[in-house]
Amino acid sequence: MKTSEQITNFLSNKNIAVVGVSRNPQTNVGNAIYKKFKSAGYNVYQVNPNADEINGEKCYRSLSSTPVKVEAVFLSTHPQKSLDVVRECVENGIKQVWFHRAFGDGSYSREAGDLCKEKGIDAITYGCPMMYVKPVDFGHKCIKFFMKLGGKLS
Repeated sequence: MKTSEQITNFLSNKNIAVVGVSRNPQTNVGNAIYKKFKSAGYNVYQVNPNADEINGEKCYRSLSSTPVKVEAVFLSTHPQKSLDVVRECVENGIKQVWFHRAFGDGSYSREAGDLCKEKGIDAITYGCPMMYVKPVDFGHKCIKFFMKLGGKLS
């Protein structure tokens, strides 16, 4: 499946968890993604195993503790934590995962990607929802253009 099809499928979900939101929101992409999904009308749940609240909003310590079953997960974790998140996705029957990975490894780890393949989880390993969820800012339009030009997005 092409990356563009995976992204369309991911964004068609209504209940999305963002794993890796930070208690220090100024330094974390997950917090920005959470806000972007929320402003676009998604039912979005922030997940951090070390927080009950972030920016005055409820935060969940695990995927299984969200009030509804999420259909898709965006990872903004350190790559060393991504395998654990994918394992939790397997346990919760979640079949769509998006690893933040604009430059460098981002949240992606080979082990987490391999587990996605093994368990039939549709994994997006490049890009960022900020490049697709409208309105898209100029910077993310440029990143999307250069990633397509470089063959990272199809």
